[in-house]
Amino acid sequence: MAAPQWHEPRSLEEALSLRAEHGEEATLVAGGSFLGIVMNQRLFSPTMLVALRSISELDFIEAGGETLRLGAMATHRAVERSPVVREGWPSLAYTFSVVASPRVRNQATVGGVVADADYASDPPSMLAALGARVVARSVRGEREIPMQDFVLGHYETALEEDEMVTEVRIPRSGGRSVYRKFRSRSGEDRPCVSVAAARDGGLRVVVGAVAGRPQYFPEICELARGETMSGGLAAEIGRRYADAIEPLSDARGSARYRRRVIAVEVRRALEDLYDG
Repeated sequence: MAAPQWHEPRSLEEALSLRAEHGEEATLVAGGSFLGIVMNQRLFSPTMLVALRSISELDFIEAGGETLRLGAMATHRAVERSPVVREGWPSLAYTFSVVASPRVRNQATVGGVVADADYASDPPSMLAALGARVVARSVRGEREIPMQDFVLGHYETALEEDEMVTEVRIPRSGGRSVYRKFRSRSGEDRPCVSVAAARDGGLRVVVGAVAGRPQYFPEICELARGETMSGGLAAEIGRRYADAIEPLSDARGSARYRRRVIAVEVRRALEDLYDG
């Protein structure tokens, strides 16, 4: 099999032009931590690779006004260690800090983890709970897509074939948020179940690693509106999430096992959220 064509644009405009000309054939390479795995396993054989590492304008972490902006090429490690993120969005810094190992976090990027739409990645569920918006750019312009609507299924996103992720925008929250990551196997970092919960006027609970996309049920979260979060209410919300989700089965746990874990981890996340 022929080696894929390699392009390394020096500007965002050049990268967008390649994407516009070649569409999905132009596979974007950010950190490459996920793409390298699927290529080595021969699950994906691209014909063209477009490396984004030389586009410095995509590598930034900024907080202006009430919004945190994470450039697509900002690494997990940079987000984890950023004073700006730690001060204003501590749960997000924590979420990025529990991804794999420092070696992986030094390579993996914000844009990559969002665009890969890997069901067992940590950040997407936390980003969804915080009300983040993904910025998609093309030569036609840019648009913002709510994180909750961005991932459509296994490795499938709302991006058009000529678009690319350029940044993620997260609003400042006046409330607390927490992230819980349950690992069922000691030899593996990827979660069996993850739960991101945030409250800022209302409650948002997003469960990850159990289906093709992060799972959020606003009607269940409404049970907490105007109520004091008791142990019974937290357990009820956990049970309802477990009933509403149709979990997948994989090496980290069966659907039946995951359903039991969802109920427990959602309850614990709510206890953490309201006890702090």
